[in-house]
Amino acid sequence: MSVYTQLTDDQFAAFCASFGVSFVRAIPITQGIKNSNWFIQTTDDTEGDYSYVFTLFEERPPEDIEKMAVILNQLDGKLPVAAPLALVEDSTDTSEDKRYVIRYEDKAITIVPCLAGEHPKQTTPAMCHEIGAALAMLHETLQELQPAHDYGVTLYPWDEVRDREIQFMPSDEAKLMHDIWQSYSDLPLAELPQGLCHLDMFADNTLWNLAKDNETLTGLLDFTEVSVEHYVMDIAITINDFCTTWGDAEQGESVDFDRQKMSAFLQGYESKRALTNDEKQAMPVMLAKAAVIFWLLRLNVIYYNRSEGRTGDNIMVKNPDLMKRLAAYHWAQVEKAQDSVFVLEHTRYEDDNSDNDIEDFKLIGVFASLEQAQAAIAQLSTQPGFKDYPNGFHIDEYPLGQINWSSGFVVY
Repeated sequence: MSVYTQLTDDQFAAFCASFGVSFVRAIPITQGIKNSNWFIQTTDDTEGDYSYVFTLFEERPPEDIEKMAVILNQLDGKLPVAAPLALVEDSTDTSEDKRYVIRYEDKAITIVPCLAGEHPKQTTPAMCHEIGAALAMLHETLQELQPAHDYGVTLYPWDEVRDREIQFMPSDEAKLMHDIWQSYSDLPLAELPQGLCHLDMFADNTLWNLAKDNETLTGLLDFTEVSVEHYVMDIAITINDFCTTWGDAEQGESVDFDRQKMSAFLQGYESKRALTNDEKQAMPVMLAKAAVIFWLLRLNVIYYNRSEGRTGDNIMVKNPDLMKRLAAYHWAQVEKAQDSVFVLEHTRYEDDNSDNDIEDFKLIGVFASLEQAQAAIAQLSTQPGFKDYPNGFHIDEYPLGQINWSSGFVVY
């Protein structure tokens, strides 16, 4: 969404006319790192307003963007998406015959309506719950497009980027990337459900009505990366951004992952689609692998900007080090979990207040990871009894092979 290709006003006017849009002005959109985007102001807009987003896709071939248009029309009406406009000459055709893409120098151009809302600077647990439910709805709805591989684009060859970049990394970074990649490869990948996934559901690809204490999702953006992938990878990518607070430069670019937000996200997701046990067990490694992928993506952008001489104020580069640090955090949790178990209990207090008397106690289960225990809470929290006492859940971590009570006791 940085601006790489420059167009004249005459070109904008001609392209917009093909979609039935009366052009007045194009305003560059500089957030993002992949495509060239502009807001389009029309003759019907007041000064400072705009009705459409004009996108020139720098990397994806036009055939891929045609697939994206079908996907967006499949989701339209079920999720807040902006489906591409059809070319005016095709306006009387059936939906199967409509064309949504103009080709310019072998690149695709689309125009979509602007969606209301703002990009959130910070997320809340409630927002994480809502985006979790939306992602599950996306996964469920796109199952209707079959065979799925006919609609998704080919996954990017991140292993090739890894092999290029890892040779220039310090040994500790190279080991981190190798260990995470190997652990991912060791997962039972064939057993994990898959289908069409968004794969780039970051907060800056969403729009919200940010009314205080009543944030509402108003838009899902950027469907250029929709591919057939494991659902749990799409979940991990979204969790990594929505559940992390990214400090700005003045704050030392901190990376703070919030497990409470992740729990809210999983509850929202499972309100629409239940996770399998294999997905729950794979989650910790997937979170680390998802961070590695975006670490590589940002390194790849720097590589291509340098090799193609891309410079200027409209070019934005995101710091790859932030994703490296998030990958290291998740990997530390994986290594820690290998030596620990997580015990989930539920205590029913009078009036669901821990300061009151205990009325009942349940040992729910023992889990290999914190994520599995949190997923169990998400599954049980809507069940009879548990939903009336939501504050009674408690997770304790116990290291394996250690005595957790080192002294005797006195009977009074």
